[in-house]
Amino acid sequence: MDATVGTTPPSTPPNGPAREGLCKAYVPSTAVFDEMEEGDGSVRPHWHMFVNLLDDLGPQELERRWATARQLIHDNGVTYNVYGDPAGMDRPWNLDAIPFVLGASEWSWIEGALAQRARLLDAILADVYGPQRLVRDGLLAPELVFGHRGFLRPMHGVQVPNNRWLHFYAADIGRSADGMLWVIGDRTQAPSGAGYALENRIVVSRALPDVFRDCRVQRLATFFRTQRETLKSLAQHNRDNPRIVLLTPGPYNETYFEHAYLARYLGYTLVESGDLTVRDNHVYLKTLGGLQQVDVILRRQDDDFCDQLELRSDSSLGVPGLVQAIHSGNVAVANALGSGMLETPALMMFLPRLCKHLLGEDLKISSVGAYWCGDPIACQHVIANLQKMVIKPTFPGMGSEAVFGQTLSSNALQHLRARIMASPRDFVGEEQITLSTAPVLVNGHVEPRHLVLRSHLVATPDGSGADGYAVMPGGLTRFSASADSMIVSMQKGGGSKDTWVLSGGPVDSFSLLAPVGQAIEISRAGGDLPSRVADNLYWLGRYVERAEDVARLARGITVRLTDQNFESSPELNLLLSALIRHEDQEEPAGEAAAHKHSEEKLAQILLDKDYPTGLQNTLGSIYRIASLVRDRISIDTWRIINRFDQDFPASSGDIVKLNETLPALDRLIITFAAFGGLAMESMTRGFAWRFMDMGRRIERALATATLLRGTLVPIVERESPLLEAVLEIADSAMTYRRRYMTTLQVAPVLDLLLADETNPRSVAFQLARLMEHVEALPRAGGAARRSPEERILLRCLTSLRLADLVAESQPSEDAEEARRAKLDETLSTLIADLYKLSDTLSQSYLSHAIASRQLAAAVPESDEFPHS
Repeated sequence: MDATVGTTPPSTPPNGPAREGLCKAYVPSTAVFDEMEEGDGSVRPHWHMFVNLLDDLGPQELERRWATARQLIHDNGVTYNVYGDPAGMDRPWNLDAIPFVLGASEWSWIEGALAQRARLLDAILADVYGPQRLVRDGLLAPELVFGHRGFLRPMHGVQVPNNRWLHFYAADIGRSADGMLWVIGDRTQAPSGAGYALENRIVVSRALPDVFRDCRVQRLATFFRTQRETLKSLAQHNRDNPRIVLLTPGPYNETYFEHAYLARYLGYTLVESGDLTVRDNHVYLKTLGGLQQVDVILRRQDDDFCDQLELRSDSSLGVPGLVQAIHSGNVAVANALGSGMLETPALMMFLPRLCKHLLGEDLKISSVGAYWCGDPIACQHVIANLQKMVIKPTFPGMGSEAVFGQTLSSNALQHLRARIMASPRDFVGEEQITLSTAPVLVNGHVEPRHLVLRSHLVATPDGSGADGYAVMPGGLTRFSASADSMIVSMQKGGGSKDTWVLSGGPVDSFSLLAPVGQAIEISRAGGDLPSRVADNLYWLGRYVERAEDVARLARGITVRLTDQNFESSPELNLLLSALIRHEDQEEPAGEAAAHKHSEEKLAQILLDKDYPTGLQNTLGSIYRIASLVRDRISIDTWRIINRFDQDFPASSGDIVKLNETLPALDRLIITFAAFGGLAMESMTRGFAWRFMDMGRRIERALATATLLRGTLVPIVERESPLLEAVLEIADSAMTYRRRYMTTLQVAPVLDLLLADETNPRSVAFQLARLMEHVEALPRAGGAARRSPEERILLRCLTSLRLADLVAESQPSEDAEEARRAKLDETLSTLIADLYKLSDTLSQSYLSHAIASRQLAAAVPESDEFPHS
């Protein structure tokens, strides 16, 4: 057994000046190390500039700026999902206004220490999946290798590109009360947090641009540049322009926001397992334009979920055949599959000896004292000091959480002791350290919170830099929920900070934007859209249009409900019938009852989240579908989607408040118009835009045809108010008045809303646009015959172009029938064909994408960050 000792970084300069301004009332505990304040109450030197600049701002200006920053977090949709919490999905990201500041000299030491640790862990992986000398020579317990579910036997003997197993590494660092730095956790499988660190930096630097600049904070872009270069260097084929994808478990993963954010920032395609397939030991991306070979996979999915054929057959996640493709050298995966086996606290006990053996060096930064109970001497130490220990399972996913000995009763300690003695190999005892504190802004006051820094490293493509790894000059700092809690977890109500590493010289101004003189290949490719993404964009378009249809129809009804004379709005029942999609309803008795029934039904449709075609249900579907394609929609589009719940927030009640509902619907409809404007004016005319627009066109055509069938097929005594309402709902009243003045008749209304191909709200206009989209879609083998979709659209367009709308506006020949039978037949056929068109499009282009939605529902085993 190797003893682990704390490591003291280089000493800090003498004490700085006393506290002032905002931090004047800051009172950390004297029993812990505080990152900002010295023991005598003075500010540490590397915090001095920041504290002075913050005091110059003043509390009111800081609060004003941070209110804007919180709105930016909301608008950008920065979220963190929490499993098992009903309010946990899409929980807003908790970011503190005060960054965690580190001095240049201390950071330089941290960089070297962590790079050495990453190199050591990479060497351990190379041995474990290669000659296994460490186990054979007794330097590493075989139980920690072969007994670890994370040790993937199918990966033994594989030749990884550049002989590198660990491309990305993250270390959780804490400082104890004596000022020593310790690694309290190693993340080697798919380290999460780098994307959140980048988003934190963007938000804080926008809120405090002058403070950020004057403090000379090191920038993060160089780290992500190295990341892109490293991934590119892994490609064994197509080295000049490799196809790199980011593999995510899906939107139900805790850190899905980060996956989408990084994919967009780095310029990679975000994929789920169902988007990939293996053919002849090559990995391909399923796109509308056909199969496209993938060269490198940046994964955010757990090791054993990546290939259900070789690794975990009980999972629906994974790409069958991926391991074989890796063995064949046809695809590279970062981190290499099997790297998760290093994520055991038991390994920390062996690292000092392994570092000396593998690298010929002493370990620079030690782990927190860890004792694997599979070692008899270590076990005796744990049992003797159980009340002071934190007991953890040896392997992740063993179904038990960390137990703090000091919180247990004597009976509980005895029970825990018996469990350890019965199965010592399953437990690790860790020494509990009192984490350092840092200032956090809470309700306008600065209070201390315990913190942990997650620092990220990436292997350099050519092995240059400190020990072949580049360290992000910053990282993701997390803090506890309260001053008396040592649990630093976003799941437990904690928050995050931007991490400022001060520069000892000029700040590197590098940006990921390509230099002006650098030659790049001109491309207008758009056929790489995964079919799953096309499916989601298609339904995003449909849901947005469906919600707008409901809002417009509800607004028309609300306007008429405000009229106290119910008899003056005889068209109300027909409009309500159209709104509820012709559901069976009891006929209300009497005038007052009809009025009350209408308000109750309207409240249900607008406010009830469980009403299938209601507004709240549809708005929820918009947000859910949009979250699946975060990497495909612009920030402005996402901000508009975030406004939907602000324009028409969910509420409860049986009766709508008409004076509040009408302006809310007006705002919501304007927001829908903004969404449509962005889609038309900002989206590149590729397959992504086409499928979203096809969804909108099909839904608008269905909505208009359904509205006309529900209102104009029945014949009422006074049709003028009804025709006026229909034109208003269809946003075509001004065009009608310009053409026909105030004369309201059924035939011209039908012509304007059904057959006029110049009216953006007519059914014919939607069909014509749909025909343009369908003709531009890829076809198998370049077939010359018309596709099924084209034949359906041609039939629909032809029927409308040849329709005699004057004749169809006439009553049925049967005098007892107060309806227009020919119009009903035309509209019924049209509606059926539109539904058939949607089904045919799905079968031709989107059929395999349906199952991929189910793949995202699998919930991985998790602690703080499940894929970290």
